[in-house]
Amino acid sequence: MVFIGDRAYKVKKPVDFGFLNFTSAEARRVACVREVELNRRLTPDVYLDLSEVLDGEGRSCDWIVVMRRMPPESRLATLVERGVDVRADLEQLARKLASFHSTAKRGPDVESAGRSAALRRRWVDNFAGAEPFAGIVLDRDTFDDIARLALDYVDGRGRLLEDRVRRGYVVDGHGDLQAEDIFCLSDGPRVLDCLEFDDELRYVDGLDDAAFLAMDLERLGAPVLGREFLDWYAVLSGAQVARSLADHYIAYRAFVRSKVACLRHEQGVAAAADDARILAAMALEHLRSAQVRLVLVGGLPGVGKSTVAGALADRMGGVLLRTDQIRRELPHAAGLDPGAGYGRGLYEGAQVHDTYGEMFARCRRLLEHGESVVLDASWSNADERDAARVLARETRAAITELRCEAPKEVAVARLAARADDPSDATAEIAEEMAGRFAAWPEGDTVDTAGTPESAGAAAWKVLQARR
Repeated sequence: MVFIGDRAYKVKKPVDFGFLNFTSAEARRVACVREVELNRRLTPDVYLDLSEVLDGEGRSCDWIVVMRRMPPESRLATLVERGVDVRADLEQLARKLASFHSTAKRGPDVESAGRSAALRRRWVDNFAGAEPFAGIVLDRDTFDDIARLALDYVDGRGRLLEDRVRRGYVVDGHGDLQAEDIFCLSDGPRVLDCLEFDDELRYVDGLDDAAFLAMDLERLGAPVLGREFLDWYAVLSGAQVARSLADHYIAYRAFVRSKVACLRHEQGVAAAADDARILAAMALEHLRSAQVRLVLVGGLPGVGKSTVAGALADRMGGVLLRTDQIRRELPHAAGLDPGAGYGRGLYEGAQVHDTYGEMFARCRRLLEHGESVVLDASWSNADERDAARVLARETRAAITELRCEAPKEVAVARLAARADDPSDATAEIAEEMAGRFAAWPEGDTVDTAGTPESAGAAAWKVLQARR
């Protein structure tokens, strides 16, 4: 890049990297034409022209991209590192990106890049590139955890990704939204240097495109700005954003940058090793946040399991499903007696089976779309627990099983004090259920005898230990 006055002049070096071969003048011409065309989609007033260079005999020997020169002090990365308030600029950028995505190229070739097979392939290719550095530059356990969590998420979220393809969220995007290449001018941000050398790497979910910048802002020490940018993008684009998917895409972008840092270290840049490790740790943290979880909260009536389940769902940002609520929504429930007693009326065996079946069906849809779920039920039957474990395996969800316990007198007092609760359980039903409650060795015991706050904290501690 050469700067003269208010212009910047960019040429392609005659190099051959294997995946890029610019050794011929024609190859450089095609690349320059492509660079101007693609970048004008977002910044037509920066990419001004393409100039031909002639040799001594008047033949074309090279090509130059002519650009409007950007003031270096307005670079987004520089502003963030200096602590300048760039929220207004980022909100404008989110609007600009959402508008760009709304008219960006779509079609079968673009859409295929948004499906689970393509996302899995991208991860696997990057794992292959980073594998030689595992145990040398990158911590081996960190690398292995990243690989496991990333592929579990992709393999269990096929329906989520397919749904986003169907809704038109996969587009021919920018592909390389780095803070270094964004300039915050008085009349709005300018975005430079889209990924032009490989179309398939530019075909991404719009959320993935935006997540690149969210990752880069976090790398620069401004994670809150990254989250705000994604929130603005979600609102302005009208796109539904599963929080787990946003975390997954941030992790992917961080891992790609980690791999690149490993390669730079191999080329002799000593400081790149620290960058690689920091970025890998960021990727792992976001993959842990993205992990889809299934939590079973069970126990006898009156022990406080619904209180614990609700507190966990709120803290996780997950969805709460209660058998006590679902059974009343099933066909024919209105004609069954809720007070008939344990194993009768609304609680007859077939009705209970149908209730769990409906809960599992709803739960599967949520898990497959990237939502964590808390299931509030008695879980007194071992077969129902086995069915939940199968569901977790099939959706690649991490399962945690919690059995709430409190002294009998505490549970009886709570049952007597209940009001406006969908459960019809009584002390007599709890007594009969206790005698038939199948052993639950896989469940972690949560003491719920104390306050709701202490029970919720105990359950959260178990859940965190299972990350």
